[in-house]
Amino acid sequence: MEKKPKHFLKQPEYPGGPKAMSKFIYENLRYPKQALEAGKEGVVLVEYDINHEGVVTDTRVLQSVGYGCDEEAERVIRLLKFEVGKNRGIKVVFHKKTQIQFKKPAAAVQPKPVAAPPMAITYQYVTATPSKPTVEAPKKEQVFSYSITYNGK
Repeated sequence: MEKKPKHFLKQPEYPGGPKAMSKFIYENLRYPKQALEAGKEGVVLVEYDINHEGVVTDTRVLQSVGYGCDEEAERVIRLLKFEVGKNRGIKVVFHKKTQIQFKKPAAAVQPKPVAAPPMAITYQYVTATPSKPTVEAPKKEQVFSYSITYNGK
């Protein structure tokens, strides 16, 4: 005997479940520059519509933070794609709500690079021409000197 479905209509689900959806949102969320400069934090509550194909078609902010956070929350929600089961041939639009928390990113303290003292490496090449005892004046040795300075960069 076949078990009756729990719900008449199958709700859309994000692939991987709520944890995967949350991970996707926070990986794609960019803290707005305007909110960062103003030091604003808070929770944006977004209501959105999902069509029968699993695409987010409309978004509305129900709880606002402002300073660009609302627009960023809507942008990220529009990126979501859901899996929607067959609902008896009916094209249903689903309504869902999600809270997105905007928390100032921790100031990443980067260590200052330690400047290495400059090193001077000197190479000296000496080429000598063999002098033959001849009546002519002996040839002088040619000396070439090169210096290379390495700054450690």
